[in-house]
Amino acid sequence: MSDFKSIGELFDSEPGLKKTRKLLEEGEVLYYFYIIFPQFINIAEPVKVEKKNLYLRVENAAWRSELKFREDELIKTINDYFSGERIKHLKFII
Repeated sequence: MSDFKSIGELFDSEPGLKKTRKLLEEGEVLYYFYIIFPQFINIAEPVKVEKKNLYLRVENAAWRSELKFREDELIKTINDYFSGERIKHLKFII
């Protein structure tokens, strides 16, 4: 009887669910972006996460420059929030 695993254990360990776990992690970054950065609600919109790149649509070139300047800080804040590396780079769309 001890061979039974919980659904959570199966989800976390099953190799066949690797892509599903990755999609879920990417979606969490988009979902929690404004919780992590409420000050960016009128400045940047998270569009997608692809290959650990977070794509942000920004209002104008001035905000793109400001966020690019703070890129390392923003990435660290996101990764710290999730206790692991979710994002490596930010990409900006105007």
